[in-house]
Amino acid sequence: MHVLLIEDDALVGEGIQVGLRLQGVTVDWIRDGQQAAKALPQSDHDVVILDLALPNRSGLDLLRDLRGAGRSTPVLILTAFDAVEDRVMGLDAGADDYLAKPFDLQELGARLRALARRSQGRASALLRHGELEFDPATLEASIDGRVVELPRREAALLQLLLENRGQVVSLERIHDQLYGWDEGVESNAPAVHIHNLRRKLGKGLIETVRGVGYRIAREPS
Repeated sequence: MHVLLIEDDALVGEGIQVGLRLQGVTVDWIRDGQQAAKALPQSDHDVVILDLALPNRSGLDLLRDLRGAGRSTPVLILTAFDAVEDRVMGLDAGADDYLAKPFDLQELGARLRALARRSQGRASALLRHGELEFDPATLEASIDGRVVELPRREAALLQLLLENRGQVVSLERIHDQLYGWDEGVESNAPAVHIHNLRRKLGKGLIETVRGVGYRIAREPS
């Protein structure tokens, strides 16, 4: 999952970024409302985390602009614990969920996964493909009940491919999902992750579409 965080508080933002990355989430962080207004129209993030009290442009204005442009990206707003009016205005302006500060990072991760799951039209939290099962909450994969250990980025790549079974996932999208704006990446990194996934999960799972990207067949062979 690739998340855009719009939050001006350095301590809160850093905590969210570190905590979500440990849960396998790629996080891009913007600290200013005006900068967010420029980035949102081009954003293809899975979910937006939006603080309402931002410098230079309010989160509520950003949300209204996003919905006014016809964008349906799920938005979770962050509010002060006692700011009931802000929560109501945010939800009425088009937010999909809210979380009051202070909050638990595990709960934040769970809410983000639920928002992403609903936007994809999935009822189940688990992703299954034949004997392969993947749990986005724990980043744990298993084949016929046997647990397969996967590092964070391999797990994130497997999740991306499973969520798009039958479709080719481009190299550009893989780079975007696995690496944030502030993270350097070598051009062959996706190929290395694909090689490792094939070694651990079976060579026939992931197909290469030369010059385009990778895919998992809609139905297991």
